[in-house]
Amino acid sequence: MADERYNEEFKIAAVKQVTENGHSIADVAKRLGITTKSLYSWRDRYGENAQAYQEKQSSTEELRKLKAELKRVTEECSGQPFLATTLEVFQK
Repeated sequence: MADERYNEEFKIAAVKQVTENGHSIADVAKRLGITTKSLYSWRDRYGENAQAYQEKQSSTEELRKLKAELKRVTEECSGQPFLATTLEVFQK
């Protein structure tokens, strides 16, 4: 993964140049030899909105797990008419 190329300290320091020192993302990215896309992503992860980003990631992960569990239960119940009917009711 390209994201693993830079350690967390580097990412945080890059974000601080933007959030605390007021430099533009484009300037910091150019000076550090990184893409603006990476720096925007790091800013979301480590910057002022880090808590909102982490909550969103947590919610996304929880939703993924719940969908996988629903799929598993649906497949388990598909061969059992009563359970399948009950599951359909709860899915609506």
